[in-house]
Amino acid sequence: SRRHKLYREELNLTSPAAPLPLRAEASWLQFHLGISRDGLYPRSSPAVTRLLRDMQEFPTISADYSQDEKALLGACDCSQIVKPSGVHLKLVLRFQDFGKAMFKPMRQKREEETPEDFFYFVDFQRHNAEIAAFHLDRILDFRRVPPTVGRLINVTKEILEVTKNEVLQSVFFVSPASNVCFFAKCPYMCKTEYAVCGNPHLLEGSLSAFLPSLNLAPRLSIPNPWIRSYSFDGKEEWEVNPLYCNTVREIYPYSNSNRLLNIVDMAIFDFLIGNMDRHHYEMFTKFGDDGFLLHLDNARGFGRHSHDEISILAPLSQCCIIKRTTLLRLQLLAEPEYRLSDVMRESLLQDPLAPVLTEPHLLALDRRLQLILEAVGRCIDTFGEATVVANDTAQPQSPAAARAKLDT
Repeated sequence: SRRHKLYREELNLTSPAAPLPLRAEASWLQFHLGISRDGLYPRSSPAVTRLLRDMQEFPTISADYSQDEKALLGACDCSQIVKPSGVHLKLVLRFQDFGKAMFKPMRQKREEETPEDFFYFVDFQRHNAEIAAFHLDRILDFRRVPPTVGRLINVTKEILEVTKNEVLQSVFFVSPASNVCFFAKCPYMCKTEYAVCGNPHLLEGSLSAFLPSLNLAPRLSIPNPWIRSYSFDGKEEWEVNPLYCNTVREIYPYSNSNRLLNIVDMAIFDFLIGNMDRHHYEMFTKFGDDGFLLHLDNARGFGRHSHDEISILAPLSQCCIIKRTTLLRLQLLAEPEYRLSDVMRESLLQDPLAPVLTEPHLLALDRRLQLILEAVGRCIDTFGEATVVANDTAQPQSPAAARAKLDT
């Protein structure tokens, strides 16, 4: 606390700071302006490339708790919060040019698997899963995960010494190993035993770019029809009724829009990363019922490479429907010359924290991709390709034609 006070006095941080001009070329602004009905960014987006670099390199000018933690402390309106947990610490870091990113610190080493006895709702959140999810989402051509990059953060200089939140200041301490640590301030699991620590100051973490504010770009938060039970016993209807999709199809907007196809896309994405925690999804209201679903909060993915949770694919296996463009991309990534694990490995080498995933996790992607294609094949055998494969493009492409566009 004394060090923090001296730091603020030295930089005269108690006096009002001069307002910073908003530059039209700022990467954060360009990213926001590039959001369209097709996705969060175009296939070839210089703005995203610059944004990833800026999040990696720009100094932080402030740090604060996220809205989730503030909601738990009663310091903000909870109406815009989907499911505040507070179990896993995350911070909002601000940069110059009005940039803002969600920081999730390293809680689990890459080579560690989630214990078999862990329920999905008490699993760790992994910073490298957020990074890998962004790369996979881009490879699948969904473009529904906000740009995310890894970074080594100096928790003393880039969090403690720039935060104005006294509660956040109060949870910093020096461990017996002389490492600087901090923990979440919330009703449970928030004490020094659950702290994250630097080495002694540097800490790995993921930085995910913020979307435009809800005032500028309103979003809906909608329960996932295939939501799981968040209790130690009991099951949801979809887990016991194989005909559950027939019920969903009768409910608007799943009855007459692309929403169900987008749910299947999301299930395929979650199955590949092993994420069982998709209780809600969000979408921009501006794009209407046919808008794309945002794939947010992916930190519970990539926990167990040795297990494939087939139940995540329930929307696909129960509804037996998939977009043609999605199927073509999956078929392409199953071919030896464009194997998904190889494309992911190469893409993840661009991140400063590479290697982001261990080799078993990369190979698990290939195995799970085959399981997805087998599920689609069973659906086609039962109902026919015309019923299962939804033609979401005016000019369907063959896998050979799609191959040429993989790098676009």
